[in-house]
Amino acid sequence: MKFLGFGRKQAVGAPAPAAGGGTTRAQGNAAEDRALAHLQSAGLQLLTRNYRTPGRGGGEIDLVMCERDGTTVFVEVRSRASQAFGGAGGSIGTVKQRRIVLAARHYLMRLASPPPCRFDVVLVEEQQVQWLKAAFDAG
Repeated sequence: MKFLGFGRKQAVGAPAPAAGGGTTRAQGNAAEDRALAHLQSAGLQLLTRNYRTPGRGGGEIDLVMCERDGTTVFVEVRSRASQAFGGAGGSIGTVKQRRIVLAARHYLMRLASPPPCRFDVVLVEEQQVQWLKAAFDAG
């Protein structure tokens, strides 16, 4: 799997408390809301949110969207309060990519005719939203 533009550094130890108050989950939900609004304003349609595969060790996809041309877009949303350890993008390593691809395959198996698809990443950092189309691939 290739991943464009990000290193493999991972933060070590327990996660830091969320910046600006609130729980880490609340911060993540807020980042997903911002990413969703950003993608919808660009014309994408939400198909599902927080799609999970059954069983332990499966994958999750934050947002499954549809482009106007029918392309299914699997979106990973990442948010970090700091640029330390590579920022939000630096936290999407090979293992995380594999889990997203696993979940995407599971999602696509339910469809009679799988559409074209791609894997995007939306980074929410320091009040900025950055959308990276085709950030990594399944192969």
